[in-house]
Amino acid sequence: MSSVNPSKLFTASCLALIVTAMSFAIRAGILSELSAEFTLTDLQLGWINSMSVIGFPVAMMVLGLLYNYFGPKKLMAVAFIGHLLGLILTMFATGFWSLVIGAFFIGFANGSVEAACNPLIADMYPKNKTTMLNRFHVWFPGGIVIGALASALMSRLQTGWEAQIGIMLIPTAIYGWLVFKQPFPKSEHIETSTGTNIKSLFSPLYIFMILCMSLTATTELGTQQWVERLLSSSGAHPMIILALSTGLMAIGRQFAGPVIHRLNPIGVLLSSAIVSAIGIYLLSIATGGLVYLATVVFALGVCYFWPTMIGFTGEYLPKTGALGMSLMGGAGMFALSVWNPIIGGWIDASRAEAKLAGLTGEEAELAAGQGALGNILFFPLILIVAFGILFALRSKVQKAAAA
Repeated sequence: MSSVNPSKLFTASCLALIVTAMSFAIRAGILSELSAEFTLTDLQLGWINSMSVIGFPVAMMVLGLLYNYFGPKKLMAVAFIGHLLGLILTMFATGFWSLVIGAFFIGFANGSVEAACNPLIADMYPKNKTTMLNRFHVWFPGGIVIGALASALMSRLQTGWEAQIGIMLIPTAIYGWLVFKQPFPKSEHIETSTGTNIKSLFSPLYIFMILCMSLTATTELGTQQWVERLLSSSGAHPMIILALSTGLMAIGRQFAGPVIHRLNPIGVLLSSAIVSAIGIYLLSIATGGLVYLATVVFALGVCYFWPTMIGFTGEYLPKTGALGMSLMGGAGMFALSVWNPIIGGWIDASRAEAKLAGLTGEEAELAAGQGALGNILFFPLILIVAFGILFALRSKVQKAAAA
């Protein structure tokens, strides 16, 4: 254990998460190019997005079960190989199906990162789980900022979408080098009995949180991943919107400690649901410069969702172990994979309605994006009710976790 360097392992984890995040941002930025080059509909783009996401829960379910046997180092090696394969296959894609296959490999690698790193960090920092998981997840929005700005710049320089995919090979190579070089610790501070982990998954609280995770993930990522198609005609630059929202999220997560200490994870989740509902509503009606203000509200709302849900599992459902944390994240991504083509269908349907109403061009596209956002708004509204109930029962939840 003396040769283990938690700081370097944390750095490797953050770099791997940066690759994960860049894949979301850059794919969002090149959807129109893919649509034009391969003659794809929004529904087909939704399926490509969906396959990039569905690989995530597949990896988290399989590798979450295997974590206790193989440990985080082997899971990180799987992530590295998956990223290499997925990025190269996507760069040399020839049509819809090759894009789907490449997207699945990237999604599987992204899930492998979460399956390995969440329990690794919880184990290395047992007294500060939620705060350190928030700091780790700084690099999801942080990586999206990097990816969004890189995509915007490279699009301006007309480098082609293949080069935008290829740039992700750089952080992939760096985190791979760190993973293979560094020794990893043995699990000491999380439940490592797979039987106990599985049994604990069937508690009412865990099932309730899994359902909530499906809504928090879609609220956050369902909006972000479609930002180029949702807001391209709003008068604001979609990639700047993405960079602004995720930049604010990164700052919020970096300084999450005081917020979590003051409100506790349950209070943070309820507050996040309320603010994110307001943010999405504002996005659905705003145009021009007001879109940036609506983006700030949205970012503050979704900022703490993902890491706090994982941290809640580690703190209030500790017997679920690495498996519980992996399946929590997997549930979020699985839900997103289900909703991605539906969101694409909403855009198509709203566009068709707008054209029937006599709108054309940019006006029709604006109406299509706003109509889809109006449907997405129902997710945080449901969460306000769900987390409100959880907040009312917080004393019982805390007593049960301490038992």
